[in-house]
Amino acid sequence: MHIPPPPKGEVTNRPLIPWLLGPTAGGKTALALRLAERFPLEIVSVDSALVYRGMDIGTAKPTAQERARVPHHLIDLVEPEEAYGAARFLADALAAIEEILARGRLPLLAGGTMLYFKALREGLSDLPPADPRLRAELDARAAREGWPVLHAELARLDPQAAARLAPTDAQRIQRALEIVLLTGEPLAARYARRTPAAHGYRWLPLALVPTDRARLHERIAERFRAMLQAGFIEEVMRLRQRPNLTLSHPSMRAVGYRQVWHYLEGTIRREAMIDAGIAATRQLAKRQLTWLRQFGETWPELRRFDPFAPDTPQRLAAALEEAF
Repeated sequence: MHIPPPPKGEVTNRPLIPWLLGPTAGGKTALALRLAERFPLEIVSVDSALVYRGMDIGTAKPTAQERARVPHHLIDLVEPEEAYGAARFLADALAAIEEILARGRLPLLAGGTMLYFKALREGLSDLPPADPRLRAELDARAAREGWPVLHAELARLDPQAAARLAPTDAQRIQRALEIVLLTGEPLAARYARRTPAAHGYRWLPLALVPTDRARLHERIAERFRAMLQAGFIEEVMRLRQRPNLTLSHPSMRAVGYRQVWHYLEGTIRREAMIDAGIAATRQLAKRQLTWLRQFGETWPELRRFDPFAPDTPQRLAAALEEAF
């Protein structure tokens, strides 16, 4: 496979860059590593949790051995107390792509943070950055009154945004309220003001979409229990010892961490924590698959592969061969 160097200055003829998108526990890491055995790939992580140092087990971060086999990028960039969002990801990802292409290799963008993929494809909306003080206030209110009460407030301020969210979707309710309270405008107005993507790359989107949702749910439960056996609780114990880290930080929204944190506080029992962690991971997978369905509705180039089908590694390799 010959990977052309990035052209100087000209952006209309940029190389074709493959993506490997899929839900959590869908086998993205293993498939990306298998592709890297056959093609001159370097993996660019598209995962909002893998950027945090010290969050290894609960994020299913590639192991040191896997990262030694194949170069990985955008992993362990910031401390858990720091904010990291789509704007910074976009800058970091494009820089990594340029560097990899300049070495004559091919970047494979692999992960499950669909908002980051959307930013690469469409550019960024005019949204305010996170406001830690306001988020802490909303978290405190939710602890006292419950997220359905805050959802009702969002319905009063921005009915269109609230109609798209479940009353228990804490992360999205918080962000929607944050935007409305900071800007005085509904989400639709802010999203309409979008800075277009100007990098000029062409994408080859390869999506992992299980045909058997029950099997994905089994994998999610098996993986969460394996994480606990591997020391996930001890990992969260170390994180809780950091004096400035709280549950209001974006890093602690990664699935599983909040549930284990509550278990360590003594507010839930171990089995309830396990059930809640598995349920949260299943909800994440459901949201990721909804994103993939919406991508497919507007993007005919997106190709779907069943991650559990035995011939998927061969079919993915064939798709790369055909494209290059």
